[in-house]
Amino acid sequence: MTATPIPPRQPIEDRFSGFVIAAGAQNALAMKGVSANVTARGSFVIRYGIRFMGKPHIAIVPGLVAVDYGQILNSDAAWNFLIKRSNLYPRAEVFGFRNDGKDDMVYVKNLDFALPVAVLVYADAEATTPICSPDALITTLPDTIPERLKMHLPLFENTEEWLAASP
Repeated sequence: MTATPIPPRQPIEDRFSGFVIAAGAQNALAMKGVSANVTARGSFVIRYGIRFMGKPHIAIVPGLVAVDYGQILNSDAAWNFLIKRSNLYPRAEVFGFRNDGKDDMVYVKNLDFALPVAVLVYADAEATTPICSPDALITTLPDTIPERLKMHLPLFENTEEWLAASP
């Protein structure tokens, strides 16, 4: 009997072209030139991390999930499993890179699905350390933004609106 090969790590990701801007400790993604400090510009890879239980400043970007009964998932299948069914398999293992760029493995039971998903911006598909974790999305064209990104970041029409809403 031959073993099924382990699929490659493949986190879910979306593409975004525009700017990363900063205002104090806050970061945002913007589609057009803005009146704030631009820290990066270009085409970025957006990935999503799940925060650790009791350590919300640490998140793992799932690349591969090994479920108790031998199934191994990656990409959208892994993400959907984690979001929708992982509570049934607390011993499932999640392999990926943390938001600090370190390779890690964590059990599902050590992840906090009640906290917001960490949105992470990467320079390219090979990068393992994010450029930043934005707090908002600034655009006047929300229909051009990937649905998953819109689901996890608040939308603002301009920089002034974002800054006024920031703590």
